[in-house]
Amino acid sequence: MSPLPLLLWGTLGACLLQLGLWAWHLRTRNAGWVDVGWALSLGLLALFCAGQGTGHPAVRLFVGLLGGGWGLRLAAHLGHRVATEPHEDGRYQELRRSWGGNLDLKFLSFFLFQGVLAGGLALPFALAASAPAYHPLHGIAAGLWLLALLGESLADAQLRRFKARPTSKGLTCREGLWRYSRHPNYFFESLLWVAFALLAAPAPWGWLAWGAPTLILYFLLFVTGIPYTEAQSLRSRPEDYARYQRETSAFLPWFPKVPA
Repeated sequence: MSPLPLLLWGTLGACLLQLGLWAWHLRTRNAGWVDVGWALSLGLLALFCAGQGTGHPAVRLFVGLLGGGWGLRLAAHLGHRVATEPHEDGRYQELRRSWGGNLDLKFLSFFLFQGVLAGGLALPFALAASAPAYHPLHGIAAGLWLLALLGESLADAQLRRFKARPTSKGLTCREGLWRYSRHPNYFFESLLWVAFALLAAPAPWGWLAWGAPTLILYFLLFVTGIPYTEAQSLRSRPEDYARYQRETSAFLPWFPKVPA
């Protein structure tokens, strides 16, 4: 298939998956499953593009390994978190408070929007899967992908270990990568999307793939990433997190400031 049919069929599949997760969320009353569906959709879309694309077999293998491996790992990580945490993520609790009535229908729209968004963000996979030949940029993309995936996995593991200790209650993680960035997982997530854009760059119309990391960065910095996460952290541990904000870089890893 060419990129456009891949994206259209992929978007339909992503929306059907989110529809099923919305129905499950009605039972569990936990909208965090939308995040699992978003990551799983993108991982499956990468595999779909790799299998049905018309490009060079080696490049399509890269698409399946890089996009599919990232999406399935992230979906497993998020699924474990949503299934084991006793309460719904604070971001979605805040949405319930601010949205008022007709919550089930509003969350249906939200879930379906995430399916459409996943379909649009799969553009780098669809374009890369149409590349007619291997290019050195594909190797560079794979190297950056590996670095970013290791960084994101390490940040997730460090935060998970910190939260598992009873003595951590009411405190902010400052261990490992979290000493140098308040959101190292988001930083490495943005690098992953740069890797996906590099993977698509040699393909026809590959420059369009740069819209995906740009949109992801916008969401992380200004919409659903840092703003919601930090607002929730300030509500739950205001003094400790405010000090963390003063001392630690918000996004780019850097040395912490020494308290005055």
